[in-house]
Amino acid sequence: MLRRRTAAQTLVRLFALLAVLLGYQAAPAAHPAHADTPFHVIAFYDGTYDAAHISFVHEANAWFPQQAAANGFTYTATNDWSQLTAANLANYQVVMFLDNYPGTAAEQSAFRTYMDNGGGWIGFHVAAYNDSSSDSWSWYHQTFLGTGLFQSNSWGPTAETLRIEDPAHPATAGLPATITSSVSEWYSWQNDLRNNPDIDILASMDPSTFPIGTDPDQTWYSGYYPIVWSNRNYRMVYNNFGHNAMDYTTNTALSSTFASAQQNKLLLQEIAWAAGRSGPVTPPSGGATGAIRSGYAGKCVDVAGASSANGAAVQLYDCNGTNAQSWTVGSDRSLKALGKCMDVTGAGTANGTTVQLYDCNGTAAQKWHASGSTLVNDGSGKCLDATGPSSANGTRLQIWSCTGSVNQQWTLPS
Repeated sequence: MLRRRTAAQTLVRLFALLAVLLGYQAAPAAHPAHADTPFHVIAFYDGTYDAAHISFVHEANAWFPQQAAANGFTYTATNDWSQLTAANLANYQVVMFLDNYPGTAAEQSAFRTYMDNGGGWIGFHVAAYNDSSSDSWSWYHQTFLGTGLFQSNSWGPTAETLRIEDPAHPATAGLPATITSSVSEWYSWQNDLRNNPDIDILASMDPSTFPIGTDPDQTWYSGYYPIVWSNRNYRMVYNNFGHNAMDYTTNTALSSTFASAQQNKLLLQEIAWAAGRSGPVTPPSGGATGAIRSGYAGKCVDVAGASSANGAAVQLYDCNGTNAQSWTVGSDRSLKALGKCMDVTGAGTANGTTVQLYDCNGTAAQKWHASGSTLVNDGSGKCLDATGPSSANGTRLQIWSCTGSVNQQWTLPS
């Protein structure tokens, strides 16, 4: 695992100690959010190593803004880790690490002070990774996370059954005894978290889920594997997921970290709790049905001739309220009409590839995520686009490089 580091670990510790002695660690204003006002989340990421981690970062930076709008918070994402300062963190109730952790003495000092003074934190997968003692931040890995060094990982990525270990925690409120995770690679650690009195394990691998993995040499057949946990001394939760299945030859995502409605509920409740909110959160998990309206002349996404045949054209047409214009947003990020899915023809990725109706098959060619007012296809990374551009009835829909132009703007049913 490639890590971003700017100084030897020994110097990092010395600089952090010096900062304390000089009184540099002024406490940030990590105030709890009030229930009637939005709270603020900032996510730090690199997005430069391993296609599966990069895919997760892209997904997260599309999914979280949607959830923020629906669940009373704001979401800011940055790959500028130098923004980890006391002054900047004072503006946020929750900090996320999507795929790394602070690498300089100043960043580490600011983050530790923020957490010591009541800030909230949510971490994912690689944010805890460390494969040697020289790559380990002692406070972060030993005290805060409790993991010690990375020990092993399962392979390939799989969805698993997770057992809820602490049903009384606000993050797990309303969840059943076991939940189904999204697909991920899974990590194990040097330290047994069950022996750490500061660690509260929220979810672990259920014994029924073994074996875990598809490669016999990297499959777990038994054991105890914590997946989600908190440190009782902080408002923090670490999630051991955030690695999509990938076709590395084509750089195509084969799964989504946000495909599990139960895991999504857990995640949103973690965020609310870390921000000082409490109580169950019910995330939008799909099911909204209605018209998809174009920002271009206000027309609707329509199945030509109301045909349910595979290959039926998807087009623009005057809104008329028929079933040919009634789309259901699936929790798996599919868009369904007439019992079938909106699909990129031949799973193409080229500009101008048409969009059609086709039997639902769960592939990335049939998964769409909102990015602002655009709809981005997971398989191609390109936007749903009205050709021409034209707003005439019968204008065929296609994928095209995202430009933000009006013929790529859409409003989903809610």
